[in-house]
Amino acid sequence: MPEVFTASKRSVLAKVVRQHKAASLGVAFIIALLVASLVAPLPHDPQGTDSSATLAGPSAEHWFGTDGAGADVFSRVIDAARIDLSLALGGTLLSLVLGVLLGLAASTKGRGSERVVRALDAFQAFPLLILALALVSLSGNKLYMVVVAIALINIPRYMRLLRSEILSLREARFIEAAIAMGAPPRRITFRHLLPNVWGVILVQTTLTVANAIVVIASLSFLGVGVSADKSSWGGMIRAGSSNMSSGEWWIATFPGLAVLLCVLAFNQLADAIGDTTARSHR
Repeated sequence: MPEVFTASKRSVLAKVVRQHKAASLGVAFIIALLVASLVAPLPHDPQGTDSSATLAGPSAEHWFGTDGAGADVFSRVIDAARIDLSLALGGTLLSLVLGVLLGLAASTKGRGSERVVRALDAFQAFPLLILALALVSLSGNKLYMVVVAIALINIPRYMRLLRSEILSLREARFIEAAIAMGAPPRRITFRHLLPNVWGVILVQTTLTVANAIVVIASLSFLGVGVSADKSSWGGMIRAGSSNMSSGEWWIATFPGLAVLLCVLAFNQLADAIGDTTARSHR
């Protein structure tokens, strides 16, 4: 029996963009933000300061205003996207690879898989954000440790999800038929099991990116992760929060909106992918 997603897995993203307007707008926003942060010329130097234009409100010269040092907020928000999204995507990729591998290992029958599950339960007993904060702090705010911290937070989610999906699929008739026909375990895994959980993994991946953005912003807000001499949304929110009471709302508001819109875009994409793949089952 052919796997569920054989006919649709190559076109599911095209269907998402075509059938879900909110998701397509989210994808367009993320692409535009990435392109702007990587190749588009910024109106001002993100790290440059102008002492004569400190705490200036939004204007034609400074679209999002300036901060207390006279730096252009718009340029810093776009520059921060390059760093924050790169870390989020890197942490997501690492958690995807390791989570899928561990999920496959945990879905096999035997004592080894039970030990993996028990270790996962013990690991999840720790406050994961606190663990990430400790790891990054002890590393001296190395950016690669931010990626590792994101992976540690999200690997258990991939693992549990994949294990649950595969264990339920192993009872399906087409898997039993493949085993009866003498198909080797590797073929069953990569030809029948993984293609059938592809949509679920893709949904989890988009949610992981959204979660990673929040984690990175939280760490930066606490002064951990991205150093102060580089642009980061969390760091900008922290720096601008003290100015809210005096009326300079734009310093923290625009980076906060960037976090909000990115998370919303990835969540909308996850909902659309889940809806599209669910229809493929029918």
